[in-house]
Amino acid sequence: MSKEEMFKELSDAVITCKNDVVTAAVEKARSEGIPPAEIIEKGLAAGMNEVGVLFERGKLFLPHVMMAAGAMEAGVKLLEADMPADSVSKKLGVIVNGTVEGDVHDIGKSIVSTMLQSAGFEVHDIGRDVPLQDFIDKIKETNADMVGLSALMTTTLQGQKDVIEMLKEQGMRDSVKVMVGGAPATENWAAKIGADCYAENASEAVVKAKELLL
Repeated sequence: MSKEEMFKELSDAVITCKNDVVTAAVEKARSEGIPPAEIIEKGLAAGMNEVGVLFERGKLFLPHVMMAAGAMEAGVKLLEADMPADSVSKKLGVIVNGTVEGDVHDIGKSIVSTMLQSAGFEVHDIGRDVPLQDFIDKIKETNADMVGLSALMTTTLQGQKDVIEMLKEQGMRDSVKVMVGGAPATENWAAKIGADCYAENASEAVVKAKELLL
């Protein structure tokens, strides 16, 4: 079996959202000598991203997504023992991620958190409908390098702008990168409010985070 076929098997295993299928695929890839980072990035995370796409298209429902995320985590845990100690402990950066106040949408943001974590970032997911000051407090508490602000309704987009203004007021804006996302957010909106980047989906969020923090 080629590496590409192995990655496809890992990806498909995550889409089944069954822990035993994922762990079996991970064990198989390990036995073939594929590096843990590649198993996660090109196999498990690719599958999780596909789950996110299927969810956005209405082909999958929330319970499926949550089970897939759990199955992926089981696979990642299996690999932690194989990773050099420094690669487990040395994170790419610290990110606070949440959905702004007034907005109870959670799933897209949760997928982004899972993907960022799998890519090697230390992620503090503070949930949905988060009071804006809580973002600031969590950034201070964790000494975060980046904050992810999700908004799924046009009425809550303003919260993204408000957090940026709060960071400026407290003299923190220069030390914290800001990523915005969510259905009504756009590249233009990100530029208008002074965010560092806009991410359309979870895999793009990983790419943008690496660009800004590495």
